[in-house]
Amino acid sequence: MFDKKKLKYALMITRHIEMLDALFKHATEGIVVIDKTGNIVKLNPKASEMFGYSTEELLNKKIEWLIPERFNENHIGYRDKYLLLPRARGMGHLRDLFARRKNGTEFPVEVSLSPFKTTDGEFVVSFVVDITDRKIQQNRIIEAHSEIQKLNAELEARVEQRTKELAAAIINVEKSQEEVIRALQKERELNNMKSQFVTIASHEFRTPLATILSSASIIGKYTRTEDEEKRQKHVQRIKSTVTNLTQILNDFLSIGKLEEGRVQNIPARMDLKEFCQSLMEEMKGLCKEDQQIIFDYKGNEEVWLDKQMMRNILFNLLSNAIKYSDAGKRIFLKVVSSEKTIQAEIEDQGIGIPKNDQVHIFERFFRAVNAGNAQGTGLGLNIVQSYVTLMGGTVKFTSNVGTGTTFQLQLPNHLP
Repeated sequence: MFDKKKLKYALMITRHIEMLDALFKHATEGIVVIDKTGNIVKLNPKASEMFGYSTEELLNKKIEWLIPERFNENHIGYRDKYLLLPRARGMGHLRDLFARRKNGTEFPVEVSLSPFKTTDGEFVVSFVVDITDRKIQQNRIIEAHSEIQKLNAELEARVEQRTKELAAAIINVEKSQEEVIRALQKERELNNMKSQFVTIASHEFRTPLATILSSASIIGKYTRTEDEEKRQKHVQRIKSTVTNLTQILNDFLSIGKLEEGRVQNIPARMDLKEFCQSLMEEMKGLCKEDQQIIFDYKGNEEVWLDKQMMRNILFNLLSNAIKYSDAGKRIFLKVVSSEKTIQAEIEDQGIGIPKNDQVHIFERFFRAVNAGNAQGTGLGLNIVQSYVTLMGGTVKFTSNVGTGTTFQLQLPNHLP
């Protein structure tokens, strides 16, 4: 009976050792074990791969081999101090930590330490995570935030400049009563527009910025390798939100340029089919789940158009089709090009435009009654009509509530 118990206990110990060995060998984090003197006594395959050394090259080497040389002197002091009173903890709180590969290159890491004892003495196990991808994502978020701040500053400067111009105009028109009356009327209109602008801007900016802040905060919580899919989901959410925010800002800036007469139609040679395909690829990030843009092109691929105006027109119409269509619906872009004209048709299967609202749809700041909570400034179609007119073309549409909307463009092909 004693022998059977002893054998059972030995088998249990063997299984535990095999499990620990498997965990050690197949861990997705680098694991480095050092002794009381700071010598490396064991490391797992992930650590060897991460640092570019073989196991034999690192055994009995000081842990400083894996640290950039410029930090070695200070690290020795930190290490000795830690080994005097070891405890489980993370390293580098509020500081960036770096490790060094065999080829001398450096990479950012997160490190946690856990001391333990065996019959052979005292040891410390270090768990090392390469956070290069996370740092890249954080930098992208910072860059996106910086770009938003820059665009906000430009927008504020434009509003301030417009306010100064309005004040100067009021002083000049005071020379006559009739001019004063006209100026006051204009001021009321501009103030109303400014109020609409402030109301729309404050609403349209708050939601995207809150989305960016939320996703950026959540990304910081996904620190494990297996969380990569979740991280990418939030990175994509940030990119899509920044694209929407940029388009809102572009709409406001376009209105300012149109009012000032600074927008001119400058046709240039372009490959319209390739241009449309590139634009649709860019807009995939805005599509809802299972939405598809079906593209059909007939006729000459080389045309003469103002490329930027054409981009703004198609972007506004396609983004509206995406926004006001449910997930899984299809959107159609059909283009027919000839030597004299370009005809484009954008058709969706969305909510449609109520009949009473159709007469106002190209008015500035107007939104149909069934637009609901969908983001929008009410400027997009006004800008589309202005650009089409500047290009010497026409835009019209047909729409039915519940079945969708089709916009039809006809533009001249300005061959030299």
